[in-house]
Amino acid sequence: MKKLTYIYTLIALFSFSCSEDYLERGSLTQLAEGNFWQNEQDALLGINGIYEVLQDRVLYSGNLNGIAGLPQHDSFADNSFNNYKFEGPGNFVEGRADPSYGFFNSFWTALYRGIGRANNALVNIRNIPNENINQANKEALIGQVRFLRALFYFHLAVYFEDVPLIEEFQTLEESYVPKNNYSEIQTFINQELRDAAEVLPESYPETQFGYATKGAALSLLTRFELYNKNYEEVVRLTSEIMGLGYSLHPDYGQLFTENAEQSPEIVFSVRFIQDQSNNGETFSSTYLGIPKVNVQPMPNMVDAYLATDGLPISESPLYDPTDRRANRDPRLGHSVYFEGDIFLLYLNRPFRGNTATRFGLKKYVRNDVSAEGINPGAPGGQDFYVIRYADVLLMRAEALAETGQLAEVYDLLDQIRIRAGMPTVTEVNGTGLTPGELLDLVKLERRVELAFEGLRFFDVKRWAEVEEAYARAAADPVGPYNPEYRGRRSEVFALPLSELDANPNLVQNPLWN
Repeated sequence: MKKLTYIYTLIALFSFSCSEDYLERGSLTQLAEGNFWQNEQDALLGINGIYEVLQDRVLYSGNLNGIAGLPQHDSFADNSFNNYKFEGPGNFVEGRADPSYGFFNSFWTALYRGIGRANNALVNIRNIPNENINQANKEALIGQVRFLRALFYFHLAVYFEDVPLIEEFQTLEESYVPKNNYSEIQTFINQELRDAAEVLPESYPETQFGYATKGAALSLLTRFELYNKNYEEVVRLTSEIMGLGYSLHPDYGQLFTENAEQSPEIVFSVRFIQDQSNNGETFSSTYLGIPKVNVQPMPNMVDAYLATDGLPISESPLYDPTDRRANRDPRLGHSVYFEGDIFLLYLNRPFRGNTATRFGLKKYVRNDVSAEGINPGAPGGQDFYVIRYADVLLMRAEALAETGQLAEVYDLLDQIRIRAGMPTVTEVNGTGLTPGELLDLVKLERRVELAFEGLRFFDVKRWAEVEEAYARAAADPVGPYNPEYRGRRSEVFALPLSELDANPNLVQNPLWN
């Protein structure tokens, strides 16, 4: 951790480049540490600096042509093809990554940068004199920091597994720490999120939308408990979340646009603005002559969507192989461009099917008449939804199916399908499904509902289906693309070689030796 601590010491201790609102990223420079952290406003400024890390290109901002961000992580499985393999997923899936791989280092560095800022903020917020800050507000601010720190560690736990657990801000001399085992990281994340949920508000004024809430903490905890197969706890947590006022957005097609960013479906999002300072995100960026090249929907993903009668395309009489979009789940048309679709409305530009998969990514990619005059490859202002209420319902459905509590699963799936404009499970499949059959429907619903939102690797790893996902990707007529499943090495990232070189106490995961 030597390098990470040093970078953060220079940047964070002696200056800040965040603003009063982390959505308005103007420059505040030369805020000396000795004159800072004096009151509630200082605390909010410091917390904004942690949220700013979430906007990193390798985290939630994504990239059009560079190191892949979390919005592109479906390419680590079978949903999408990372045509620019150097970005990370493509070379990883094809088995050409090693500990010196730049993606590993960039991802790890960004996560620990966020943790470093969080650790610094916790120390200083706790030391703000009580007369300078309302105690309840102080606890809520600390809750936000702990939520963010848990979010960074969540990604480290899922992708790297055994990593250093750093709970205090470090000096350079203190930074040579060994790894902690996964169970220690798991315990820490659970406690962080439970404590955060106790003090975070259920909501904020509209002008503060985007800051972590009680629902955000509980939902991230639910996601982690599901990952660790604590199904009864998932059921308990989702019961609490369902009482917090969230609901499904009525229009799935509109949901992934700036017009729906404050929908009651959004549990937690990373916020972005489009301005002239090259801030903003790049996961919604595209090219003038072709949809987003580096993330291309895979044919097997397109085939996973049901026909409008609720049957798989292999069984439905409505399916027409010469027109693969006709008579299909409406979410397919909202998520994928087909040849002939207009993908830049203001230019009336058709997609010519000129990608390796012959499909184009549509979900989240900007395609609005209001974008006229704006370079489609420039940073945009679309928020990224880290957690949606639809995901909460599907996590509950999965936990109930896994524990044999089947009655409610039908209703949960039906809510999602009705919003999508699809027939219900009850109408198509009846109510006499086995737990395994119902669980398969939950898995399918997660795939099509949450497609291209960066969660597919998280899902197939949790289900022990990474090898199957690789096989599906390898069978697709996409070339040159040769996914190579290499056992657990295809499921865990290597610790960056630069960190091992800097820290003699840090040991590589044996899978990568």
